[in-house]
Amino acid sequence: MSLQKSKETLLKQLSDCVVEMEDEKIIPIAEAYVKNQYPAMEGIMNGLADGMNRAGKLCDEDIYFIPELLGCADAMYNGIGILKPHLPKATTAQKKPKVVIGVVEGDTHDIGKNLVKLMLEAANFEIYDLGRDVVLDNFVTKAREVNAELICLSTLMSTTMEGMRTIIQKLEQEGIRANHKVMIGGSCISQSFADKIGADGYSANATEAVRLAKRLVSA
Repeated sequence: MSLQKSKETLLKQLSDCVVEMEDEKIIPIAEAYVKNQYPAMEGIMNGLADGMNRAGKLCDEDIYFIPELLGCADAMYNGIGILKPHLPKATTAQKKPKVVIGVVEGDTHDIGKNLVKLMLEAANFEIYDLGRDVVLDNFVTKAREVNAELICLSTLMSTTMEGMRTIIQKLEQEGIRANHKVMIGGSCISQSFADKIGADGYSANATEAVRLAKRLVSA
């Protein structure tokens, strides 16, 4: 078996374990991935995050529901626990873009937010995680306090998505909208909604969120 094929096999197994909620089985697979000295970030993005993206699609198709997603998340976190210590350390010379992230008020679902947070940390962003069910004013207050380049807003509920518009309006009312890029995401969110409320970007999954965040802070 070639080196590349071996890595791809392990990545698929990591992804499959997440989708299949195999929280114990994933541990030796992640350990084998690390033992072979494959890139930890690739394991997270192309293995664990890929599995959560697949689980999200099953949820969209009404095949998986919240209990299944929580089971997938348990497997993902077990894999992350093994891979995260092997992520490359940023040099002190590298400037870390500051990000305020959280789930908007009224929504307590934070699996997706936590995955995006982890991957942004691995990509050398400085994260200020406000958690879930966050009072809308707190996003604006924290972003101003730490001078964050980026605000990441998440929700899985259509009943709370309008809170994202409210946050952008608050930034405008305080005259600081130009200081902060706003990125939104969640299963009920779309690019058209992002355009409608004046967000700077939308990502459908955690992998794309990292790419988008890099583009926004470098713009």
